[in-house]
Amino acid sequence: MKKPTTILVWIPGDQLLAEHPVIEQAIAQVGADGVRVLLIESQQRALRLPYHRQKIVLLFSAMRHYADHLRQRGINVDYIHEASFSAAIVTVVAQHHPGAVWMMQSAEFRTRRAQQRLEDTLPVPVRLFANTQFLVGEHNPFPSVPAGKRVVMEPFYRAMRTHFGVLMTAEGGPAGGRWNYDEDNRKPLPRGLTPPALPHFVPDVITREVLTQVNSLPRLTGTAEGFGHAVTHEQAQAALDDFIAHRLPWFGDYEDAMSAEHDTLFHSVLSPYLNIGLLTPMQLIRAAERAFQDGLAPLNAAEGFVRQVLGWREYIYWQYWRQMPDLLQANDWDAQRGMPAMFWTGETDMACLRHVTTRLLRTGYSHHIERLMLICNFCLLAGVHPLAVSEWFLSMYLDAYEWVVLPNVIGMGLNADGGRTATKPYIASASYIRRMSNYCRDCHFKPDARTGPQACPFNLLYWNFVITNEDRLRQNPRSGKAVLGLRHLSADERAVVQEQAADVLSKLEVYENPLSWLK
Repeated sequence: MKKPTTILVWIPGDQLLAEHPVIEQAIAQVGADGVRVLLIESQQRALRLPYHRQKIVLLFSAMRHYADHLRQRGINVDYIHEASFSAAIVTVVAQHHPGAVWMMQSAEFRTRRAQQRLEDTLPVPVRLFANTQFLVGEHNPFPSVPAGKRVVMEPFYRAMRTHFGVLMTAEGGPAGGRWNYDEDNRKPLPRGLTPPALPHFVPDVITREVLTQVNSLPRLTGTAEGFGHAVTHEQAQAALDDFIAHRLPWFGDYEDAMSAEHDTLFHSVLSPYLNIGLLTPMQLIRAAERAFQDGLAPLNAAEGFVRQVLGWREYIYWQYWRQMPDLLQANDWDAQRGMPAMFWTGETDMACLRHVTTRLLRTGYSHHIERLMLICNFCLLAGVHPLAVSEWFLSMYLDAYEWVVLPNVIGMGLNADGGRTATKPYIASASYIRRMSNYCRDCHFKPDARTGPQACPFNLLYWNFVITNEDRLRQNPRSGKAVLGLRHLSADERAVVQEQAADVLSKLEVYENPLSWLK
């Protein structure tokens, strides 16, 4: 094949890498003058779901700053406002007649399929490069897994740490003698301990223009007021440095804690930047490792953070590509309910869900335990359809993209993929919420009431789920504790639980989204 003399490189909005491998290879082949980069701001794509306004502001502002970053390097950039990605690419190819179109594989299944279809529709050669935003692309611990064989996260994580030499001793063992310090990271937040605030980046002219644009768009959710997220590589690096210095030392201890007063506690809130390329996974991993080695953070904090990035994030991406597109049909508990309206409005008497949803509407963020043990827990117990929950997550969260939402929500949170991602359903009653948060303090419902007018809906739905699925739960050794708890319920109390749970479910107002679930 004849080598092209000019190359058009399409960079999707979630691939804003400071040193993009496709751009660098194109420059190496034809020189900077022969490279043209295409960035497409698609309002059609931005309105596919009722996304949070702060998410769209972050994405559009970061894309525009990235275009400026490339221009300052002397690279030709076409920043196109177009209804669809394919229409923009066709237009630019017809205008500039490049010798080839290059792009990095999308992290998302349907966008990657669309990229592959471009080979049949464009009049020039199309070349797809491997995605470099995930370390599992460089080292896949389990490249071939027999059908039906389960691979859990822990051996995956250990293999990744060993391969990349993260928090390892000279002898090849884990630092501190243990691979996992999760048991040390389950403390509730003590009274009087105030986590430091996140860094706030004052919107510049570009971001203010985006804010005006996004505030005029229809059908979006949440508010963009107070937007102060990083939108450049330099700002994202500053956010990482701030986390390492001010929050990582306490991250491990309070990783699972929840608080009505504090939005982010000691979490990094770096995933929105990581997922669009303003940061890379190894930047985060090595920064946490250095903090431990320099005595700036304890091992349980550094390991807990590394496990989220090198372990869970990579494992989730691996599971996504292992299970797609079948994951879109996964519904192992046969859930059929639509997403309750309270998750879109924040209007509920349940203090925990009210705090989390109103916080989401304001910021576009809540941390992983609130996502798993409040939102997904409730939706699994209430029988909400996995795609309805996934659509809500994709809409609400700053860091939500299909590759991370589907396996996290459908696989782990709702246990709807037949246990391929997580080995048990993560269900809990109100006692867990009371132990790990202060949400129950001023709630209308009583966390210790199993039945009655003030029984917490989490209690009613939890015990109803266990009663309804007792036989199936008994077959899973990891669910034994939940089933054993049924010995405390008499036959009469079981009947009352199921009756009152049915009443709770019958009163759940369902949000009717005019857009079909993920179609």
